[in-house]
Amino acid sequence: MIIRCWGARGSIPVSGSEYLKYGGDTTSIEIRTKSNDVILIDAGSGIRRLGNQIMAEGVNSFTMIFTHAHWDHLMGFPFFKPIYFPKITIAMYGCSYAQSSLKEIISRVMEPPHFPVNFEDIRADILYHEACVEEFRINSVTISTIPISHPNQGEGFKFEEDGKTFVFLTDNELMYKHPGGCDFQDYMAFSRGADLLIHDAEYTETEYLRTRAWGHSVYTDALNLALEAGVQRLGLFHHNQERSDDQVDAIVQDCRRLIKREGRKMDCFALHQNMEIKI
Repeated sequence: MIIRCWGARGSIPVSGSEYLKYGGDTTSIEIRTKSNDVILIDAGSGIRRLGNQIMAEGVNSFTMIFTHAHWDHLMGFPFFKPIYFPKITIAMYGCSYAQSSLKEIISRVMEPPHFPVNFEDIRADILYHEACVEEFRINSVTISTIPISHPNQGEGFKFEEDGKTFVFLTDNELMYKHPGGCDFQDYMAFSRGADLLIHDAEYTETEYLRTRAWGHSVYTDALNLALEAGVQRLGLFHHNQERSDDQVDAIVQDCRRLIKREGRKMDCFALHQNMEIKI
């Protein structure tokens, strides 16, 4: 399984010299399976470049999975080129917590007067699958779900193929239980033994004094989750829009210091645009 990051930023895209290393695009993740199936997670601003890559490769059938309906995870969809071409088939999975259907979640980002092209005018063939289930399959990959602790609700995902496990839990507040969310122990059990855990790590402890209940985690809480779950690698994700490259580096170094202090060997890093991880 290959995991590629096309956007790791939270809340809103950013640009500037202080964001060159980790990038400014919002959530967009690509998974390539052993049979080269293409699975995309969320449609943040990073999906624009991913769409260009898919078109260049000539990929005409793939899957999109959505964690939740907040703007920073959908805003790139109208700029995702494959939706404007016929003979392209997209299987979409997501749980419609915030709207009546998955189609409504996606189509509302293109409602007038917010965008000049109507959703009904796109030309790709979209097949909708409500993913409000505990488990489903996409060929060789088994996908398990868990509710995230976040305003308006959403889902986290676990991808398993050939004994390898990738867990994706962004926009998940570990120390505050939102309606529909789970307890820390539930997320620990869900992540246990994963080869790779990518988890929301937006805030520092000082920032969290004023951002508690906003739906995001302190990076040390994400680290504790990974350590207690015994994961092999932890990827810090959903970097705050104000977080510079140097500040993200400092967070990573602090996590590595804490891991060393505990006498553990877990690999910890921060996701950046164009990163590729093989498990």
